Amino acid sequence: MNNLVTMPKNGNRLAKKENVTGLPSFSSWLDNFFDTDLGTGLLSNFNTGMTLPAVNIKEDNENYHLDVAVPGLKKGDFEVEVDNDILTISAHTKTKNEVDEENYTRREFGYSSFKRTFTLPDTVESENIKAGYEDGILSVHIPKREEAKRKPAKRIDIS
Repeated sequence: MNNLVTMPKNGNRLAKKENVTGLPSFSSWLDNFFDTDLGTGLLSNFNTGMTLPAVNIKEDNENYHLDVAVPGLKKGDFEVEVDNDILTISAHTKTKNEVDEENYTRREFGYSSFKRTFTLPDTVESENIKAGYEDGILSVHIPKREEAKRKPAKRIDIS
């Protein structure tokens, strides 16, 4: 399944910069802060959106299978599209809660979304891709073209 490629989630840091004295520069210190759990925990208080869901990719002789773990959503929250050999899976949800009491009104709202993209190999039948959602798992079935399916071994008689 090495033809099915996922796009990177985060930027790739090739090297950490240090200033001349051997102490980390302010920018590398800031990068390190946000790379730790403390930084992401701090940011999660301000961002109620969901993180990128985990994806399991399996391949057999006939198909590719993607299972995306996205519990708590409804089937209508998802969009699955194929455009120029790019499979895009996204979801958007909005919540709104309003409580009216005698002396106050409390309003809470939230918005969450994610988007995952995968480059499909040339050997798939993109017009026959199917998706289903059950028990918090979005399953995407991607059939292979006939010429991409592995043929059984053929015995050759020696004459």
